[in-house]
Amino acid sequence: MNTIPTIETDILILGSGGAGLFAALHAHQANPHLHITIAVKGLLGKCGCTRMVQGGYNVALAEGDSVERHFMDTIEGGKWLSDQELAWTLVSKAVERIRELENELGCFFDRNPDGTIHQKAFAGQTFDRTVHKGDLTGIEIINRLAEQVWARGIHRLEEYRAIELIHSKDGKSLAGVLMLDMQTGQFTLVRTKAVLLATGGGPTMYKYHTPSGDKSCDGLAMALRAGLTLRDMEMVQFHPTGLLAGPGTRMTGTVIEEGLRGAGGYLLNGNRERFMNHYDSRNERATRDIVSRAINSEIRAGRATPNGGAYIQMSHLGPQNVREQFKGMVERCADSGFDLANDLVEVVPTAHYMMGGLVFKSDCSTDLPGLYAAGEDTGGVHGANRLGGNGVANSTVFGGIAGDTMAHWAAKQSLLECNMDEVHASIQAHEAPLNKAAGDIEAVRDALSECMWDDVGISRTKESLLRGRNTLHRLEEVLLQIGVGNIQREYSVTWQDWMNLQNLIQVSKAITEAAISRENSRGSHYREDFPEPGSMEDSYYTAINLQGQRLLIENRLVQFTLVKPGETILVET
Repeated sequence: MNTIPTIETDILILGSGGAGLFAALHAHQANPHLHITIAVKGLLGKCGCTRMVQGGYNVALAEGDSVERHFMDTIEGGKWLSDQELAWTLVSKAVERIRELENELGCFFDRNPDGTIHQKAFAGQTFDRTVHKGDLTGIEIINRLAEQVWARGIHRLEEYRAIELIHSKDGKSLAGVLMLDMQTGQFTLVRTKAVLLATGGGPTMYKYHTPSGDKSCDGLAMALRAGLTLRDMEMVQFHPTGLLAGPGTRMTGTVIEEGLRGAGGYLLNGNRERFMNHYDSRNERATRDIVSRAINSEIRAGRATPNGGAYIQMSHLGPQNVREQFKGMVERCADSGFDLANDLVEVVPTAHYMMGGLVFKSDCSTDLPGLYAAGEDTGGVHGANRLGGNGVANSTVFGGIAGDTMAHWAAKQSLLECNMDEVHASIQAHEAPLNKAAGDIEAVRDALSECMWDDVGISRTKESLLRGRNTLHRLEEVLLQIGVGNIQREYSVTWQDWMNLQNLIQVSKAITEAAISRENSRGSHYREDFPEPGSMEDSYYTAINLQGQRLLIENRLVQFTLVKPGETILVET
């Protein structure tokens, strides 16, 4: 292929969740003359994980709360693995961002009778600081952001898939992104001065998962292939309560939100006994990692529900109260045939969020000039565990920062020549399955989900992780040997599935290698053979990159720039 359709833009944003849309708005506000383009695999405003946020947005607003208190909760919740500069940026800028969401973008959040913003309890926090709109917070935020993007005439490439990050001709900078127009099945090269990686994480390689199936860690896989470093990849958060709707439905894994437990909901095992008091003094309000392991332990001990999980009970709080307070949750359960307000609902831990991601700085720049990152594609903000409500705050805080930074960068840069050898090599690799006989892709996906759930899941051992490593290596070889056949390229779901699997296996390998390397238990990473957390003062994070075909891993010491383990920045009054 000698010619390829080419688009030129000043700023290219990959992803249309909270990070991507905020970045577009901030970049436009900083410099309205810039040509800004948002590329998204689906339709803008209708896809991405931010839209699926039920719980809410953590921010220190209420009397008695403080940014410092939010910071300490975040650091301690992350088991001292967070980059403290990033964590401080998160909690301090969240106050500014929530005002922006309300006063400039038109979000309506729930209020108290006195007119102040209502904030509910979320696990792992010392203060009720989660701002929300019922239990449909993400829809409210994304709807308002999308309206503003449309109103500003920001350009959109909908149903375009990012395939490869393309270096400049001299290899020193980013010069563009190879895209696939999913409607036509044809490749397009987008030349640009700045790229934001905001595709979201989405641990859909696990048997039970909350994100939609189109989330396939594309950004992280592209970053690895471009030679960039990822950190904390062993840290995959399992939400304790995913709906267990039985086999044959994609509703299984959907989040039954944390606010239910914050409001006083009970968890029961298959014998209909409360069990959390055996695992943590906070009972159902313990952090997500602890609750997930507790449920997993009950299941392993043979005390599971009929479908292999646990029960959540809300009826003791009053059915009418539950219907009013958790309208979205009650309706979601009803859609699947369950009565949350009056009856028991089966739940199971479900892969929810990736704390790990691309190494980046507090201005959202990365080690590759021209490449920026925000949201779940990034690592270092949450450390070993993300507090519920810190996720959408992370996306919007750093999305806005990225927009400001990219606008400043793009204004003084010119478009660079792309390395066309990289472009043609990537096209050849991604067209390869079209030239091979169709194989059983579904079998590969099922094997991947079983492998990650059983061997690289909630509880890990060296034996299970080495078994997982071998399985992933075999699955990668199988995928490369099979194809999708000579099918039409337009809207080819099968071809997209093949590419999804390639990225998921690549990122799964990074998760597994990092988990093998970490021989202690921190936050969401639990090693049965190394149950102790290790020295907090000597805390390290895992850093991994791809060199050739090999993943190389390095343990790097955490820099305690603001507070050391055992200390606090809170001032006694």
